[in-house]
Amino acid sequence: QVQLVESGGGLVQTGDSLRLSCAASGRTSSSYNKGWFRQAPGKEREFVAAISWRGGTTDYADSVKGRFIISRDNAKNTVYLQMNSLKPEDTAVYYCAAREGYGLVRKEYGYDYWGQGTQVTVSS
Repeated sequence: QVQLVESGGGLVQTGDSLRLSCAASGRTSSSYNKGWFRQAPGKEREFVAAISWRGGTTDYADSVKGRFIISRDNAKNTVYLQMNSLKPEDTAVYYCAAREGYGLVRKEYGYDYWGQGTQVTVSS
């Protein structure tokens, strides 16, 4: 089992930055590919970004490309999501996920473990 705990959410203004963290614990959690998803009120959960277990490969949704950066520190078993130039449409609950399988995927069913989420609210 792998446990994931997100932190760093909050209320910010348009144009501000925020960094989310996802601390992992459990069996070989540092060797899993990781992803961030988000779910806005009334909408389905959507892919945001993903990173390979060594950190050498990343993938981003078009809506955040150029503004968000995903990174990881395996020594700390932590994955980060640096969010810059935030917009009101970035308002959502952000979830961290871990994937046992090979490669990066954008679908929820490709991930085996999920955190509880952290709320990000961007005011206009």
